[in-house]
Amino acid sequence: MDFVYVASIIVAVLCMSVAAFQVLLSLGYPFGEFAMGGYYKVLPIKLRMVSALNAFILIFMGFVFLQHANVLNSLEFLSTNILVWVITIFLGLNTIANLMSRSKKERLFMTPLSGFIFILCLFISLA
Repeated sequence: MDFVYVASIIVAVLCMSVAAFQVLLSLGYPFGEFAMGGYYKVLPIKLRMVSALNAFILIFMGFVFLQHANVLNSLEFLSTNILVWVITIFLGLNTIANLMSRSKKERLFMTPLSGFIFILCLFISLA
């Protein structure tokens, strides 16, 4: 197995894990201090809907990387090269946003997680 293959699987697993976290937020679990600026322990309804949407986006991101590394071939109609770069840039910006969060919990937990995923995505993009 090559690095891109293994890194893509790790990215997908981490994206799915964060998606599960977003689902918990959307269901009203009290983890809001770790996301979206940490202003709420339990997210209000509008932000719960955003979390549900985020979960779908994260799942899609995971599938893009699995498709890109040919772990999956179910999304062959997708041109993953551009999507991988878009996701990588998004995760870089997301890491900066997490680092600037007012929430200490978000900075300490989500920044390293997002940064790690970003670095893996950057290596995959450049490979």
